[in-house]
Amino acid sequence: MDVVLGGTFDPIHDGHRALFDRAFELGDVTVGLTSDELAPTTRHVDRYVRPYEERAHDLRAELTRFADEYDREFTIRRLDEPTGIATEAGFDVLIVSPETVDGGEHVNEIRAENELSPLRLEIVDHVPAEDGERISSTRIVMGEIDEHGKLTPERDGREKTSLD
Repeated sequence: MDVVLGGTFDPIHDGHRALFDRAFELGDVTVGLTSDELAPTTRHVDRYVRPYEERAHDLRAELTRFADEYDREFTIRRLDEPTGIATEAGFDVLIVSPETVDGGEHVNEIRAENELSPLRLEIVDHVPAEDGERISSTRIVMGEIDEHGKLTPERDGREKTSLD
């Protein structure tokens, strides 16, 4: 099965890892990584996003672990459009999170207009942080949590010491 997903992935966290894990369970994976031009438009908040090449390097390292574990292949492609590469022929499944289901349905509308079969939308639930809220790159960048959803010392009420 050929699986596709996309995102900015800056920084990569356990929520992304849940998406990758499900994708590699299903088949070979193509990941669309937002271009430097597209990345700021996909954010819900205004924040710095690292350059494409830095994000691609980290993404490649992360995906290699999953590909090795599942004995699968992967490709990283640059995304210049929000609907990205998922509107192209050759894919069977689109991995989405709860907030991107609408985007997945829009992809299938475009595919129908282009006389392509719809993609199966595979919804992967959010991964909760220690406080029960979802893990997100923005929360990590803002210093609320780490990549695994653990609250930072400043957020969990502990005083930071020289040992932290």
